[in-house]
Amino acid sequence: MVLSDRIPYQAITDRPRLHLPDGKRIAVWVILNVEEWRIERAMPRTVLPPPMGQPLLPDVPNWSWHEYGMRSGFWRQWKALTDRGIPTTLAINGHVCESYPRVAQAGLDAGWEFMGHGFLQGPMHRLEDQKKAISDTVSAIERFTGRAPTSWESPGLTETGETLDLLREHGLKYVADWVIDDLPQEVETPFGRIVTIPYTVETNDIVVHALQGHESDVFLKRGRDQFDRLYAEGAENARVMAISIHPYITGVPHRIRYLEELLDYVGGHDGVTWMTASEIGDWYTAAMNLR
Repeated sequence: MVLSDRIPYQAITDRPRLHLPDGKRIAVWVILNVEEWRIERAMPRTVLPPPMGQPLLPDVPNWSWHEYGMRSGFWRQWKALTDRGIPTTLAINGHVCESYPRVAQAGLDAGWEFMGHGFLQGPMHRLEDQKKAISDTVSAIERFTGRAPTSWESPGLTETGETLDLLREHGLKYVADWVIDDLPQEVETPFGRIVTIPYTVETNDIVVHALQGHESDVFLKRGRDQFDRLYAEGAENARVMAISIHPYITGVPHRIRYLEELLDYVGGHDGVTWMTASEIGDWYTAAMNLR
């Protein structure tokens, strides 16, 4: 079966009327992605081109660009989120629990949801043993937090034809790889149903800044515009909005204020409920009477 055929088409205008808790219009979830980039490998993403077009290993400047996020940028974002009491989904490489325990502990102490995000940062297609990587990620998070994760975001949103089945086999119930709609959708696997959680490549700081190269304030403008329309539509049927951030992008000094302003703007509306990935998945599963 073609992978896309596993998710039947649904028009948003035909979706059943869903009601968020306390009569809210829109569920907003913040995904803070913390990843491990290994200096001995090619970097998953670069900010500086290789000198004279010759890639080098170790790639010190591009590794350091990411490492700055883990050492400094993360803590600005952590403060922005904890000061506002925003429930947060920590999309975490499993090995980060060992390589950056200070970061992982801060998320645990804040009560954030740990979402599986691969074991080390790299596409699922490149893994020699995808099943082992998923198992290792689940085990690492469970050892660190005392609880196995129920949600997953693949590095780079990458999947193969067997990824969904392997995720469900390992106890994952919710997946954020499919940026196809403003409401969740269920997918059948041989191991039971898995539910997509609306994620984003639009209000995602990687896309806005690292890929599209926009000025620092564009993340705020785009986020407000996205929110305004979804909030208006939420008067007719529930909507879900994702805000995806990375420590080395919106955690830097010249961008953090725009993330803070976006959080304040969204939080200033009465019809908003802040949720995590599994909270959205649990709500949808209950609302649709899925077993």
